[in-house]
Amino acid sequence: MTFESTYRIEGMTCAACVASVDSIISKVGDVEHVRVNLALEKAVVRWKVGAVENHLAVEEAVNRGGFFASSMPTPQQIRRERISAVRQQGWKAGLALALAIPTLIVSMFISDLGSSNGMNSNWLIAFVLSLPVYLYLGQQFHVGAWKALRGGRANMDVLIHLGTTTAFAWSTLVVFEPMLPFLPSIFATTRHVYFDGSALIIAFVLLGNYLEGKAKLQATDAVFSLMDLQPKTANVLDDNENTTKTPVEEIEPDTLILVKTGQTIPLDGIVVNGSALVDMSMMTGETYPVRARIGDEVIGGTILVDAPLTISTTQPYHQTVLSNVIQLVDEAQMGKAPIQRYVDRIAAVFVPIVIVCALTAVAYWSLFSSGFDSRSGGDIAVLALVSTLVIACPCALGLATPTALMVGTGIGARYGLLIKGIEALEQSHATTTLVVDKTGTLTTGKPKVSHIEFINGEVREILSLAASLEHGSTHPLADAITTAWSNVTNKRPDVTEIENVGGMGIMGTLDGENVAIGNEPLMRKFDVDLTEHQVKIQQAAAKGVTISFVSKGQNLLGWIEVSDRLRSTTKGAIQHAKRNKLEVIMLTGDRIEAAESIAKECGIDSVVANVRPDEKAAYITSLKEDGKHVAMVGDGINDAAALALADVGIAMGAGSDIALDSADIVLLRDDLMDAMSALELGRMTVKKIRTNLGWAFVYNIIGIPLAMGLLLPWTGWLLPPAFAAAAMSLSSVSVVMNSLTLRWWSPSQIEG
Repeated sequence: MTFESTYRIEGMTCAACVASVDSIISKVGDVEHVRVNLALEKAVVRWKVGAVENHLAVEEAVNRGGFFASSMPTPQQIRRERISAVRQQGWKAGLALALAIPTLIVSMFISDLGSSNGMNSNWLIAFVLSLPVYLYLGQQFHVGAWKALRGGRANMDVLIHLGTTTAFAWSTLVVFEPMLPFLPSIFATTRHVYFDGSALIIAFVLLGNYLEGKAKLQATDAVFSLMDLQPKTANVLDDNENTTKTPVEEIEPDTLILVKTGQTIPLDGIVVNGSALVDMSMMTGETYPVRARIGDEVIGGTILVDAPLTISTTQPYHQTVLSNVIQLVDEAQMGKAPIQRYVDRIAAVFVPIVIVCALTAVAYWSLFSSGFDSRSGGDIAVLALVSTLVIACPCALGLATPTALMVGTGIGARYGLLIKGIEALEQSHATTTLVVDKTGTLTTGKPKVSHIEFINGEVREILSLAASLEHGSTHPLADAITTAWSNVTNKRPDVTEIENVGGMGIMGTLDGENVAIGNEPLMRKFDVDLTEHQVKIQQAAAKGVTISFVSKGQNLLGWIEVSDRLRSTTKGAIQHAKRNKLEVIMLTGDRIEAAESIAKECGIDSVVANVRPDEKAAYITSLKEDGKHVAMVGDGINDAAALALADVGIAMGAGSDIALDSADIVLLRDDLMDAMSALELGRMTVKKIRTNLGWAFVYNIIGIPLAMGLLLPWTGWLLPPAFAAAAMSLSSVSVVMNSLTLRWWSPSQIEG
């Protein structure tokens, strides 16, 4: 038998860290498989059959690798810690910018303030302003760089550390050269310092980390929201039918529990006593509650509507259907978008190349610089070293993604599109398949009476009798019927002895006769003959409506058809998707008749119906395994796992909190047309990100050889560090300006 252990992993900042932790733990003896979740900061270790878990070996191995492993705290504790960490990142970024900007101003835009003890006052002020930025606010990059180097890795931290340290150390020596006469002459003759470059690099990267931290925090909302759905306690029945509140984690299978009217069922189980309507919308997406009777299975997290139930539990709390949905969402979030790993993979190659280039320049000019100009080989070597490292600072690389993300999300918000993470933007351009839920996505989710068929009665008689029977019910059908009644008449007959008939409808007594409203089995119960009306009944069923028959005695008075209407924009959105060569599939927990009727009405050719949340998630997975890039649009809790598993999860803004948390994109206006606009904006934003990265690479390809002294033998010109810093700033400005062009984007006009 295999088993799993879960560990908290601290110190992970990027996809490269995830890969490192995975590799480290995999090498521990008896470990069969490892799953590492960056967003939730955890690693799940599956041990080999017959193995004994070795917590100490795992923790020691991870700690040696430069990270910190410990036993997993509660999800709530992790949540609080992550919120605190993001807030800390925010104020650090703000403080860094507050110090870096004055550093830039005093270095470049304020006239000479004179000198103090032979030291330039402007430079001295810049040194004081940038010192806390470099030493304190930049500490995480310096420590991260040394950890990475110690572990044999090269990441963005290494670049940031090398660039900022070189610029800061060089500038510091220039400022204090009057007090250090033993320094080479180059420090006395230089006219430039780079405190502003060092501080701005740290500030911009901190800002990017803050934005990334907020995105990660949002990514975990789905898991924590799902956890909140499950009650923490249950009423356990003893042999004397007394109840005791017991934590759900202590309840074993085959335990009898009592769930009262209006309460959430805490655990999966089987009904052993009672009959009640159960609101299954959380799990199935069904618009209407389902009757649960003795012997029926019920799912934890669903809600009792109209009566109590005694339930025998079938699963422990960590193996319920709801827990499985939580796990599906959790595991789905372990996936990483390639664009998030892009910069780190590049840095792993780029950093060693930059270092080699800088050292090569130092060695070459130290040996072969004579004859080019009056400067010594040492002076040229130092200038080449500083210029190469300064120009290679990753400011443009660090800004490429967060600036485009900020502009893209801001523009999206203007048009009612809430884009929550870079993953959605990266995946949008490749979407081939659009999967849509039915209830609340294609339709309004608010059933209304669409037709009344009267046989032996008038409309008012049928509606008033139906309203009397449904008056005390909380069923959505009852709401639709009573609303229709209130619009037609205010009279209601005095029906007595009203009672629910399990799974069939409601019955009562009027003028000494049985009256009823419900389905065909209920009519048969009262010997109401429907034979001669079967053609009309079948025609109504083909429309996907819910039929409620109304009878008095053995006479059929008529029936009421209740339907859930399409949103006004649904047809146009589906047509637009098809014009953009997207395969459109309806995926719903509703009945096949209703699903096919809606699909035909809005032009969807493929329908998958009668599916539960885990089946929805499995279907999304199967589509992805077939090589399709899937965008999923939904609104209910039952869609949470599918939304998380989809390449792009899109939630309607009026949907459940769980769906909103699981989705990558939220449509604030509940307009399916906006889903197409969101995909379009995603494609445009990712293009900007890739353009930004491309410009950053071109800049380095051109700038690094110039900084190394490529033109010195022929022109006598060596790129000064000041020019290198300016080029670095120019690359950053170009990235920002390119991202800002997204502000001109607007949604395409969608016909029909």
